[in-house]
Parts: sequence; structure tokens; C-alpha cells
Amino acid sequence: MKIAVVILNWNGTKLLEQFLPSIVQFSPEATIYVADNASTDDSIAFVKANFPTVQIIRNESNFGFARGYNEALKHIDAEIYALVNSDIEVTENWLQSIIETFENEPQTAIIQPKILDYKRKEYFEYAGAAGGFIDKYGYPYCRGRIFETLEKDKGQYDDNCEIFWASGACFFIRSSVYNELEGFDADFFAHQEEIDLCWRALNKGYKVKYNSQSVVYHVGGATLQLGNPKKTFLNFRNSLLMLLKNLPKKQLFPVIFTRLILDGIAGIQFLLQGKSKHLLAIVKTCHL
Repeated sequence: MKIAVVILNWNGTKLLEQFLPSIVQFSPEATIYVADNASTDDSIAFVKANFPTVQIIRNESNFGFARGYNEALKHIDAEIYALVNSDIEVTENWLQSIIETFENEPQTAIIQPKILDYKRKEYFEYAGAAGGFIDKYGYPYCRGRIFETLEKDKGQYDDNCEIFWASGACFFIRSSVYNELEGFDADFFAHQEEIDLCWRALNKGYKVKYNSQSVVYHVGGATLQLGNPKKTFLNFRNSLLMLLKNLPKKQLFPVIFTRLILDGIAGIQFLLQGKSKHLLAIVKTCHL
């Protein structure tokens, strides 16, 4: 299958220097692209000078994750898109089992590999770990972590199972399905747009799967730090947007009402921790 590995970049020269070599080395099956969100550093010059086989797509502005990929993928001809964060280290043969699954399972539209922590390689990484799910109030979670606690990889999730959502840190999708769904929702800018896309794919009858034979290592938080109030705002706002878009109408009011109460409690917790900017970020979500 024709596969394109697409790395979205914004002022990420250091990340490209550190992580692009593994992708080039271990992706002989793929064409590799750097999709640049109008960087002002020397990212493009670095790629051109050191990785001449890597193709470059220039976006006109910093469109964020969602629209950034939507714009870049318009210029790529491939059956499979592998959307890979710039802080991902891949391993040998990481594409083989993914390609085999797509070839053998026509209804499988989206796949996530096993995502381990680059800094502690025997542990799962927060963003996706061993496959994502969602609870009845729309809060996402995944196998391999409980809140902030990450599990050690002992082979407990060495399966290939159906999941609810795949992590955007390393996200494989059939281009035909991506185009059918009109890509990511650009209103999300960043965070949880991959969950929304997976939910829409599931609503169309497609499958989302986790593949443990494909292993990658993720730094996490390299582009927008965990303690950034903007990240808090995007996570809370986008989670509500996702529910408004995808929940059946009969479930919408009770779930949204409960979520607003729970999000308010989270805001109070931030206030008690002295994180007033994070409280304000949650309050801003009320202006949806």
C-alpha cells in the first residue's frame, strides 16, 4: 500500500534533528513529508540540508494540529496517512504490521501503535498508551495509565483490539476515510480532534484498532506543555465540542449538564492549587 508518513512541524528544528533520523531509517515503505506550519526558525533549511529524500509542504500560517494536517494532506497522494508527532521515535519494522492490518481488514480505518515513554522506555506514555476509550460522560482515558500514573509495559496489552480512539501522537488512517469525513475539525485547533475524528468514523461503521506489534516512543508535551493554561482551555472546550457534535440527541442534555458540574469542580480544584489561570481557562469554555 502507498503510505505517507507526515510530520507536522512548527519551529521544531531540535525535535527534527533528534527524531527524524529514526523515521527515515525505519520507514523504507513510506514517503516521508514534513508539513511546516509557517515556522520562523531554520526547520526547513535543516531538513533540506540533512534529509534530501524528505519532502516538504509549507502551510501559509500556523494552523495548529487540525487545520495544519487538513491543509498539508491536500498535497499528498497516498492510501494511508501516518500522522506522526515531531517528538516520536519509531522502531524497526514499525510500519509492517500496520500495513498488513489495513490490507487484511477493509473495515479498519484507523490504527494506533503501542506508544511508550521516550524518557522511561519500559513504561507507557500518557498520550494514547495502549489505546483509547471514553466514559459515559465523555472523558477520554486509555489502557496503560490511570490519571497521571503510567503502567510499566509487561506485555499486558500485547494484543490487537478494537478501541474507541487512537492517539494523534501517532495516528494511521486510510486517506479515503479521512477525505470522506472531511478530515479533522479545524475548530479544535489542537487536542482531542483525533477523538472526534475517530468517533465520526465509528458512527460511519468503521473500526478503530490498536496494534501492539508496532512500537513508538513519545516525549509528550514537547509542543504545548502540560502546565500551559491554553492546553487546559483546549482540552476542556474541545471535549465539550466533541460531545455536542457526536452524542445522540436524547443523551445530550443529561451528559452536558453533568459535565459542566464536573468541569466546575475541576476549576475549583485548580483554584485551591493556586492555578487561577487554569480556572479562567475552564470558565472560558462556557462561551461555546
